[in-house]
Amino acid sequence: MRVAGFYVAGVDAGSTYTKAALVDDEGNLVATAILMTGVKIVEAARKVYAEVLRQTGVTEDRVKFLVGTGYGRYNITFGHLQVTEISCHAKGAHYLFPNTRTVLDMGGQDTKAIRINERGEVIDFCMNDKCAAGTGRFIEGAAKVLGLSLKEVGELSLKGKKPVKISSTCAVFAETETMEQLAWGNSVEDVLYGVHVSMATRSIGLLRRVGIVPELTFTGGVSQNVGMVKALEEQLNMKINTSPLTIYCGAIGAALFGLEKLRAA
Repeated sequence: MRVAGFYVAGVDAGSTYTKAALVDDEGNLVATAILMTGVKIVEAARKVYAEVLRQTGVTEDRVKFLVGTGYGRYNITFGHLQVTEISCHAKGAHYLFPNTRTVLDMGGQDTKAIRINERGEVIDFCMNDKCAAGTGRFIEGAAKVLGLSLKEVGELSLKGKKPVKISSTCAVFAETETMEQLAWGNSVEDVLYGVHVSMATRSIGLLRRVGIVPELTFTGGVSQNVGMVKALEEQLNMKINTSPLTIYCGAIGAALFGLEKLRAA
C-alpha cells in the first residue's frame, strides 16, 4: 500500500451540516466526515476535520493545505484559504462525475444552478437564497408537520400515485398548505410527492437560467433524498448523477483547490 507524501483537506461549513474531505497527494479521496453544524460553526468545523484524521490515522502535520468553504467558511480560521461553495461544488461534482456540465446544489439554506466546463470550472450560475421555498428547509417544514424524519419523507413520497399541487411559494405557508391537503383527504404519500414536485419545478427554473447541459449532477444535502431525485428526473425526463458522496462535493472540491495551490507553488 502506497504511503502518501502529504494530504490536503476541505471543510464545508453548511447551514445544516458541516462536512470534511481528506485527499492525498495524488488527488485520491481517502476520507469524508459529516456532523450537524449547530450554532458553534468553528467547533463543528474542527470536530469534522479531526474525524477525517482519526479515520485515516493521518497526523495534522501531514496535511499541508486546508481550504474552507460553505456559508460559514470565514469562520474556518485554522484553514489556509476560503473558496466560494459555488466553485467547490463545481469542482467536487466534476471529480465524482467527470462528464458533468451542469450542477444543482441544494442545501438547507439555498439552491444553486451551476454550469461548468470540461475542467470543472464555473461558466455561469444563479441561486435562490432569498426564500426557503425550493431548499432543504422546505422539506424540513413538511417533515415537521408530519412528524417524520427527512429520510422517511423522501421514501414515502416514492409511494405517491398522484402529486398534490402545492401552490404556496413560501415555505412557511407551504407547511399550512400541507396540513390543509391532508385535512381534505389526500394521502400523506401524495402530499409528499407534491412537495417534491413543487421543489423540483422551482429548481428546474433556476437550471434553465444557466442552461441544462448533460450530464447533470445533483449535490448538497438534499441530493441524498430519494424522493427529490425521482421528482427531478421525472420533471427533466433525464437521468441525473448522484451518490452517497455528493453531499460532500463542497468539501471534496475545497480539498482539490488546496491540492492545486500546492502543485502551483
